Amino acid sequence: MSSKASSRRSSDTRSHPSDRESQSAVPRSLSSRRSFIAGAGAAALGVGMFADVPLASAHRRLSKGDEALLRFPAALETLEADFWQQYNELGGIQDSEVPGGTGNPAYTAALSVLDSDMAQYVHDNTDDEITHFTFLNAYLEARGGEPVDLERFRTLPSSTATGAQQIPRLTNLMQLTVDTSWWTRYRSSTGNPDLGDTFPQAVPDLFAGEFPAIPRSDADLTPADHLQAIANTAGFHFATIEQGGNSLYPSLAQRASDPEVLRVLLSIGPTETMHFQTWSDKAGNAPPLTDPTNGLTFPDLNSPPFGGEEFQTNLIMPEPTFFLSRKFPPVSIIRPTETEGAAAGALAFLTADGLFRGQSPGFFRFMAKLARDADAARRGSFDG
Repeated sequence: MSSKASSRRSSDTRSHPSDRESQSAVPRSLSSRRSFIAGAGAAALGVGMFADVPLASAHRRLSKGDEALLRFPAALETLEADFWQQYNELGGIQDSEVPGGTGNPAYTAALSVLDSDMAQYVHDNTDDEITHFTFLNAYLEARGGEPVDLERFRTLPSSTATGAQQIPRLTNLMQLTVDTSWWTRYRSSTGNPDLGDTFPQAVPDLFAGEFPAIPRSDADLTPADHLQAIANTAGFHFATIEQGGNSLYPSLAQRASDPEVLRVLLSIGPTETMHFQTWSDKAGNAPPLTDPTNGLTFPDLNSPPFGGEEFQTNLIMPEPTFFLSRKFPPVSIIRPTETEGAAAGALAFLTADGLFRGQSPGFFRFMAKLARDADAARRGSFDG
């Protein structure tokens, strides 16, 4: 949610109501957004910058429920931009769209083992997430809502590896516990988490410990298999995160009352799906190996005891499975999309991932309140 987090630190637009989007304001907003990325925080975009953006719906304030349905994803996108910024600083392309770092050639090369275009993909995913949180905050402000500001929670340390900015972070990529059950969930033709089914891990070791997805320092650049294990962890983490947004947006959209809020959620959500399919394909290219420093093992997913339909690496289209009821024929779908407790579930998932290790109690209270408010939203409730 914010590869541009570096510039947001000093002036975080997303956290400020400064991102109102209008056709006339686009050039200025894009310029400010990029300056923000190169800078340090949400304040950079400037509070109120888009307050006068003309919208057909601007005469009507958001209901409390619809505002909550946008504030929770705005917070998550801010967090996502923050960790994607860290990935891009070390392994992506440094340019005017996503500035901040200087790149780490060894880590970039290890990521390229998964795909030669990884640096470009990391860059583009980072840019996308930055636009998501800046737009959501701008839209909230334009509709009389409160944008989300997480700047006070930027307290976590940066990697000290060559290429990383030395600035406070919102997220921690150095102690991850990565859930890779999405691999078997989307390849299953009989299971759906909405119907109570569970799924095995593709890389069991990643779910059983705490591992870095970026080099913590230049000491992590050797031995070669250790650095490749870090890049493999990142490759699976990319997909793990994006499949979460892939489900969250349609889950929350079912609670929206305002047609334009529904349009916003349904327009952003599919981009997360595009990210997820890209990363699920690249994760399949992670070379089998064992990290000599900690024993983390990446199996050959095409060989016993793996392999078969649930692990075959080139099966990146969602297999048809049961939806709503097992009485219906299988259908290819996003899963899960159950709306009950969707926000709280997403927050619990990200917390278990380890992204917030080291965060303050205040951060968890703030995020839990956003999740509760989003889950309390009810379609058809036009509360003021």
